[in-house]
Amino acid sequence: MSTPWSRRTFLVAAASASIAPSLSLAAQEAPPSSPDAALQRLMEGNRRFAADQYTSIAQDLKVLKEHTVDKQEPFAAVLSCADSRVPVELVFDQTIGHIFVSRVAGNIINSEIIGSLEYGAAVLGVKVLLVMGHANCGAVKAAIAKKPVPGQIASLYPHLQPAVEAAGGDLVVAIKKNAQIQADLLAQTSTVLRPLVNEGKLKIQAAFYDVATGVVTLL
Repeated sequence: MSTPWSRRTFLVAAASASIAPSLSLAAQEAPPSSPDAALQRLMEGNRRFAADQYTSIAQDLKVLKEHTVDKQEPFAAVLSCADSRVPVELVFDQTIGHIFVSRVAGNIINSEIIGSLEYGAAVLGVKVLLVMGHANCGAVKAAIAKKPVPGQIASLYPHLQPAVEAAGGDLVVAIKKNAQIQADLLAQTSTVLRPLVNEGKLKIQAAFYDVATGVVTLL
């Protein structure tokens, strides 16, 4: 994968009118017909992102003006960490209106996050819900270190502790385990999401994003 500088250079180039006509793929695709198809579309987009082969960047403003002013029709929901190195729409090469994103440090679930994701599934009709951890997650690092922190930061620790304990203090293992635990909790505890999963209308999937390579791996 190329360096961050080459990716930034491509983003600038993608915004120019000279290449905009060729970058309409993400904006024109019909909605996925199934949870598996929705997940496949996310992963195909990630492969483009990791290879610096974007299709969505130049379409954002056009899509916003023409299709998303009065409504949104996302095909996927993603619960990710609040980390600035995890730009969800870019990671999956998706434009405005395609992904319903919830972000919180450590990609943990609480009542507010569950409510948001239930809205995405029950009202907006997303077909796949990805819970995505990422490499070098500061929240998980802090939970492992258990150092005193100011304010409400420590409120994250109880949510992360099961993964930290299961991983024996290994950071990468803990990050991946946390994504799996949070995904399982969503599937098991939400009275809205669980029936959708059982009926085959929704897939809940854990994933891991490597900030160095740009690659998302399903867990």
